[in-house]
Amino acid sequence: MRELLLGLRLLMGSGRGNRARFVLMTLGSAVGVACLAAVLAIPGILAAQDARMAAREPTCGRDAQGRCLRTDAAVLTLLDPLGSRPMTRVFIARGTQHVPPPPGLHALPRPGELFVSPRLHDVLRTERGLSALFPGKEAGIIGPRGLAHPDELYAYVGVPRGKLKQFHALTSFGEPYPPSPTVEDGTLDIVRFTLAGVVLLPLAVFLSVCARLSAAARTRRLAALRLLGLSTKGVQRVNAGETVASAVLGAVLGLAAYELINQLVSRVGLPGFKWYPGDGTLTLPTVLICGLGCPALAWFVGRGSARKAANNPLAVRRTAVPKPPSKWGLLPLVPGLGIVIGYCVAGAMGHAPHDTRVSSVLMPVSVVLLGAGLVLTLPVLSRALARRVAQGTGSLSMGLAMRRNEVEPGGALRVATGLVLLVYAASLVQGVLIELDQVTKHESPVQMYGVPLEGVTGKQLQALPHVEGVRAHVLKGRAEAKSELDGYTSDITALVATCGQMRAVVRQLGTCEDGRMLRLFDSDDADVEALPEPGRVYSLALHNGKDHRAVALKVPKEVLRYRDQAEIGAISAAVVVPPSLLPAGYRPQFGELTLLSRSDPGTVRGVLDGIGAVDPTIEVLPAGINVEALQQISIVKTLLAVGMVLGLVIGVAAYLVAAADRAVERRAQVTALALLGARPRTLRAVQVAQVVLPLAVGLLLAVVTGKAAESSYLVTGGGSVFWDGEGVPLLLASAVGAVVVAALGALPLIGRRIDPELIRRD
Repeated sequence: MRELLLGLRLLMGSGRGNRARFVLMTLGSAVGVACLAAVLAIPGILAAQDARMAAREPTCGRDAQGRCLRTDAAVLTLLDPLGSRPMTRVFIARGTQHVPPPPGLHALPRPGELFVSPRLHDVLRTERGLSALFPGKEAGIIGPRGLAHPDELYAYVGVPRGKLKQFHALTSFGEPYPPSPTVEDGTLDIVRFTLAGVVLLPLAVFLSVCARLSAAARTRRLAALRLLGLSTKGVQRVNAGETVASAVLGAVLGLAAYELINQLVSRVGLPGFKWYPGDGTLTLPTVLICGLGCPALAWFVGRGSARKAANNPLAVRRTAVPKPPSKWGLLPLVPGLGIVIGYCVAGAMGHAPHDTRVSSVLMPVSVVLLGAGLVLTLPVLSRALARRVAQGTGSLSMGLAMRRNEVEPGGALRVATGLVLLVYAASLVQGVLIELDQVTKHESPVQMYGVPLEGVTGKQLQALPHVEGVRAHVLKGRAEAKSELDGYTSDITALVATCGQMRAVVRQLGTCEDGRMLRLFDSDDADVEALPEPGRVYSLALHNGKDHRAVALKVPKEVLRYRDQAEIGAISAAVVVPPSLLPAGYRPQFGELTLLSRSDPGTVRGVLDGIGAVDPTIEVLPAGINVEALQQISIVKTLLAVGMVLGLVIGVAAYLVAAADRAVERRAQVTALALLGARPRTLRAVQVAQVVLPLAVGLLLAVVTGKAAESSYLVTGGGSVFWDGEGVPLLLASAVGAVVVAALGALPLIGRRIDPELIRRD
């Protein structure tokens, strides 16, 4: 305890420069803690949104036998895409029994009443065409307890029981889990993996840099204390006391700064991601991790940096030549490169791994090993390069710079480490974005919509093909056949369409003759054996709204070849049945109506609105449009952007802090060279070369290892893209930009005035 108090007294009474260093350490720790709190708050925000979605989920109570309890209340939930955002409509038919309202409402909507979220309220005022999807008059706004986030498009619509042709019994609201989480567990693992490389790894380096400010001056002071009789452990405690004091104060300021930022940003929102301020409030685990983790890291760094002064104080006071960096720093880089190179070779040979459990462990491990290897390898490489260049150069500036890097390889690299890790992390983010683009990519020029025939009336079936934007349509029915041997029932899809309708649907159609039933074969599908057996009879159930009947379909021998729409498979049927073979006024009882339109967003939105105008309770299945997945990917991209911003803040902050600290430490050496006659131009060239050369080597290594890690990540992701050549120019441009910034930051080290007092004090 005495040593800790001594450290604090030295901190407050050792001059203005030391107090300035303490402020710098505190502000650096505050920035790091605020970034760490932001990363730790993300899972809590997502969990809070999932909890509110689960609490509003309609459900039906079960009896002891697992049967749904008797109730005359009904509910139907429809999910529609509004652009790339999901829009949820919950149709509720109140019964005679009391059903507690969902969170956010004071009572269930009556027939003709409409409760909407605040965001949907604004959308309905600007998008008049959506009004057909929401029959009724707006009666209120859904409260925050009933919404996942402030921008959610959600509505409760009260309807009479007879309007719901498809429904589920309703007795209460609330399930243990949401029907679809805000971000799936597998996708959330991607976020954790990326943020670990983009934020947490640079953050650890940044906090270490902050804890080692003015390392040379502090080491000399600690060596003096050791020579005055302070014990070895006492010297380490004195240094740790200074660093821990700044870390504790920085943690408090960082947590307060995060809370303020959370209140501001949550109200403004991020692109594709918005949350309530209470969701991002600091939790006890976050406070403990930030409040204890940062000081603990400062304690160990402080004790480690004081070890040299405690063990050999005379060498420190006499400025002995420091020992070269240990080659053990190369150790983490070797297994990290081994893992990523192994995955890259497997991908190049066409043997991409399919065991995601092993990859989910090895990939984060390799990313951390490579990041740590970059940090620990740079001093070793910098010293070796500096020695070789110094021996072969004839330039005075280059010789002075390389000799300084040879003697003290870690000095300039403290400035460069943050920028190196930033470029390394940028490559990882590129890989994640490429994988997400593969998931959301939809290149088909045609958009298909499936409308289940169950619950669709004859008038609606006639109106749907005439919706504005629909350019083609076909009818599909399910025909069944029962085997006489084993009683097994098989079914096929029968396409009810004319030749003209088929030509409008597919890309290419062979010789087609109306009035004949034919087997269908997609020319892009080589599986001829999948065709139904000729001569087999299937039964197609029909109805006209009142009567039901069946027609026998005998599979013919003739085959009609066609080429279906890529990616969506508009036909996907076994036989084509001419409409003339069906009784007049009858249609398949089971199946779907397939509509086609252009795939541009405006046309898709117009078609969906038109279908809703025919009947807002019609269920529509747009092919290739998974609005929940699109929303998840939008959230993930936003979180990745937040991670990159945090990584950029950490990298730039680490550079600024280390550059300012190095400028102070190098003043005496620069003054000595100036008094010996070195010109300012030469000194500036020396400082720039000291930083730029090792930084260029580090950035080149970061680009190589980053691209290897990115490619291995893509190989293990299961996508079709393994190699990202388009991202290389961006990484190289980022590396060049980092070199330019570091070179400009080295110039202020050389002042216009020589202060011999700096040497006298030495």
